[in-house]
Amino acid sequence: MAVGVFDSGLGGLTVLDAVAKRLPDVPFVYLGDNAHAPYGVRTHDDIFNLTCAATERLWAEGCDLVILACNTASAAALKRMQESWVPKDKRVLGVFVPLIEALTERQWGDNSPPREVAVKHVALFATPATVASRAFQRELAFRAIGVDVEAQPCGGVVDAIEQGDELLAEALVRSHVEALKRRMPHPQAAILGCTHYPLMQKAFQEALGPDVKVYSQAGLVAESLADYLIRRPEFLGSGTQSKFLTTGDPGNVSSKATQFLRRPIRFEAA
Repeated sequence: MAVGVFDSGLGGLTVLDAVAKRLPDVPFVYLGDNAHAPYGVRTHDDIFNLTCAATERLWAEGCDLVILACNTASAAALKRMQESWVPKDKRVLGVFVPLIEALTERQWGDNSPPREVAVKHVALFATPATVASRAFQRELAFRAIGVDVEAQPCGGVVDAIEQGDELLAEALVRSHVEALKRRMPHPQAAILGCTHYPLMQKAFQEALGPDVKVYSQAGLVAESLADYLIRRPEFLGSGTQSKFLTTGDPGNVSSKATQFLRRPIRFEAA
């Protein structure tokens, strides 16, 4: 009854932590494609091919349902995967929709026409590939009208986090927030559109100011997954063991993951 969680690197561990706490009886298999991280600077075709390969690896572990805990993969590959690649007995879900549902205060599966919402000015912080895909704006347009989204590609932040350089990551966050605020001086809400960014949430909040509501994904994805599995329990796969897999060097990735989550994590070679 395992569920797969995929990310290009370590960022998806923020989602894994939240879903494992919310669903303690479900085994989760985490796969980090650390050998090819970061995805945010890759082409869409490259991201699609890498994400499909990782998803197949998780299916082989008995995970019929795979969560793309990677905004870049969700933005650049998910729609194409769902339309042309995923077989009927499997499911691949992304991390954008729970965030947009929270922002627009809509329930899962509410397919009513888009409507006016309270938040009119939204800042989106994401990787260059996620920003270029405009996937967030596309999904938002299905649910809300009259919302101005200003997107800031946050080059370098994922690399700094993956390298464990918090000071550099914080400096980059401040720089990216300043750049966005030159174009949108008074955002009402900010979306942290990368699963690495919750580790920098305090820095984003401080740079944006106390009046900006910052939306982070981990808890929202956990609630959405719990709801999905209540409605579709048949997608709990046959896997029985929780494990951590990486395409990178397991020792190196384990060390960084332990630093990242501040608890011991042991990765195996994928």
